[in-house]
Amino acid sequence: MTPEICIRPARPSDCTQLARLREALWPDSCAEEHAREVGLRSHADGCDPSRAVGFIEGWYVADGHRHQGIGRKLLTAAENWARVQGCVEMASDTWVDNELSQRVHEALGYAVVDRCVHYRKSL
Repeated sequence: MTPEICIRPARPSDCTQLARLREALWPDSCAEEHAREVGLRSHADGCDPSRAVGFIEGWYVADGHRHQGIGRKLLTAAENWARVQGCVEMASDTWVDNELSQRVHEALGYAVVDRCVHYRKSL
């Protein structure tokens, strides 16, 4: 039997563990760098810019805890938090090649609003 999972808002004491989870999700940066990047996002593509919007910046469940509904619970908690903040929309993004993430987003009611390929050129 799986123990009941308690989803709660992050606390300052969670910073180290959250940075480790961010490092697992985005391994191109170290945990220390991720710990310095905590903050709010100012906009979300495809959402009404005149209204507050919640944004899922990173949605990650460690391998050993997947397929237990934890991701859904995390998303629901984030959506509820955003509603309390006065948000009427929730946004998220994923890489174009992350088909699993796209399927999960869509299964939980998210709709694609844009696709974009970013370019760069060294000068």
